[in-house]
Amino acid sequence: MKSMDKNPVIITCAVTGAELTKKECPYLPISPDEIALSAKDAVLSGAAIIHLHVRDKAGRPSQNTDIFHEVTEKILALTDCIIQFSTGGTVGTPDDLRIKPLLLKPHMATISMGSMNFGDDIYKNSLKTIKKIAGAIRQNNIMPEFEIFDLAMLETAQRLQKAGGFFDKFHINFVLGVKGGTCGSIKNLAYLTDYLKETQSWSVSGIGKYQLPLTAHAIAMGGHVRVGFEDNIFYKKGEIAESNADFVKRAARISNELDRKVATVSEAKKILGI
Repeated sequence: MKSMDKNPVIITCAVTGAELTKKECPYLPISPDEIALSAKDAVLSGAAIIHLHVRDKAGRPSQNTDIFHEVTEKILALTDCIIQFSTGGTVGTPDDLRIKPLLLKPHMATISMGSMNFGDDIYKNSLKTIKKIAGAIRQNNIMPEFEIFDLAMLETAQRLQKAGGFFDKFHINFVLGVKGGTCGSIKNLAYLTDYLKETQSWSVSGIGKYQLPLTAHAIAMGGHVRVGFEDNIFYKKGEIAESNADFVKRAARISNELDRKVATVSEAKKILGI
């Protein structure tokens, strides 16, 4: 397990995701204006990074570049946060559509480092897909975040790094608790982080019931955290959160109680090397 670190905690907020609907979560931001206002509130509450998916006018997940552009512009008109595009799309999205929004050159973009069962579906990320997304990220001079759902994905990332020519710098996000991936136990988080170099920046996304305990433990372990409706809609058992900012405020309180300040946007950029 990594030792306690006094460096500031970077809070990422995943405000929308690609799976939820307003039927499941009436407070879910869907429209460009809703997403931008939710992002603003999250940043004012302590988030430095906004992890971004977008929706079309019918509320369906989209990789449309025009929508990404509109939402990004609206967010940056309200806040100076780090914008992180998801290249995951949704299950079955073709590779070319997954990478097309990267032409907008966001500060960061994600790469899922392997295929997996995702609920009842298969989330496909072949080595060919990984390399294609990585190429688009490099071409547009974007900071990558490796999405790690299990140890095999971390080993894939490390194998590509060792082979050379992948990335000089990157951030790692452990996504734990997805049905089909590694569960969100504290033991699993400690196990995975033991494979990292001491200097490697990392965060954790706890899915559902795992969000709160993993947030607290990641902060205590010296890592960073991701919260938000994409990963969890319940503030406590049986109680749906009313905003993404609710989750960010709680992460900030935990960080302060553990004597780690919450990173500003400029501090987050320095930590990540953006």
